Amino acid sequence: MPKVTKETASHVEAVPGYEGRFEELGGLTVGFERFDEDIDAAPLFQGLPDDRCQSPHGGIVLRGSITFRYADREETAGAGEVYYAVPGHTPVLTAGTEVIEFSPSDKLGETMEVVGRNAAAMLGSRQPSSRLRATAIASGLLSTRT
Repeated sequence: MPKVTKETASHVEAVPGYEGRFEELGGLTVGFERFDEDIDAAPLFQGLPDDRCQSPHGGIVLRGSITFRYADREETAGAGEVYYAVPGHTPVLTAGTEVIEFSPSDKLGETMEVVGRNAAAMLGSRQPSSRLRATAIASGLLSTRT
């Protein structure tokens, strides 16, 4: 049986304001993510259909809160709540948020290609070496704190 813990996840990405630990299990990417700054990630999804994430995600909020903005609504999950976000959203996270998230690796990969290009453009550099690293790097760029 494939399994993982935060400590055993093989792919670790950390930048100021963000840490993510990831593992692929049976076609799902499992992410243990911590956000130390307020983040509105909408700019990263520009260029995708409707400029929104095209991957579904299920997860649990351990601390803080995550809001998914859709064209016609917002849905928020807080500490202790389990969520399922359908495609067509952009995420907003509050400082101190920790989640464990499950995403289909194929859909996540397609989305992260665009997110990676956007993050690289924001950084004024070339494409990051990892799709997941793009999210980590961009998270630091999108802090709403001054």
